Amino acid sequence: MAHLYPIFLNLAGKNCLVIGGGRVAERKIATLLEYEARVRVVSPDFSPAMQAWAEQNLIELRVRFFEPEDLEDIFLVFTATNNSDTNRAITARCREQGILVNAVDDPPNCDFFVPAILRRKSLCLAISTEGKSPLLAAKLRRELETFIPEEYGEWVEILGDLREQIKLTDLNIEERRSIYESLVDSDILELLREGRKEQIEERIKQCMSCLQG
Repeated sequence: MAHLYPIFLNLAGKNCLVIGGGRVAERKIATLLEYEARVRVVSPDFSPAMQAWAEQNLIELRVRFFEPEDLEDIFLVFTATNNSDTNRAITARCREQGILVNAVDDPPNCDFFVPAILRRKSLCLAISTEGKSPLLAAKLRRELETFIPEEYGEWVEILGDLREQIKLTDLNIEERRSIYESLVDSDILELLREGRKEQIEERIKQCMSCLQG
């Protein structure tokens, strides 16, 4: 199999389908809701959590077996039934219609894999073994938690705000890049970790000083 192309998807408002009512399906639904997807669930049986989500109008719950019309207007599919033949059949139909599909624990029938994720606000590190060892990916994520503390998320937010300010100036590309590099290479992250806000403001002024020039 060819190596996978890493990509981050914006699922907000996208129609996503989960087929299955067990624990794995429940985890997939929870993650899709976290990323603001519109979730349709098809299963003859479902968990209490799914029932609660449906009652809160967070998901559309179709209490029956999968039917082809369930794929209407769907962007992405997780099939997590306990029947491998069913999963393969759904995968084939999705591919015929050009819909991205993940058959849980069945790499040959996956167009994508869900990585182990370490998130610090807008900073997101995704670790994948291309479906070969999810446990190793999870282990690496836990190890990275030590090296990428919460302050990185705050630092990314600061950099994002400053980048928008810089984009509004008349500086050329080289001048902008110089400021970006001075910010990224500064000690602001360490100051964040130490809670030294006054020094952070001073350091930002130093890095942005050419804006007043």
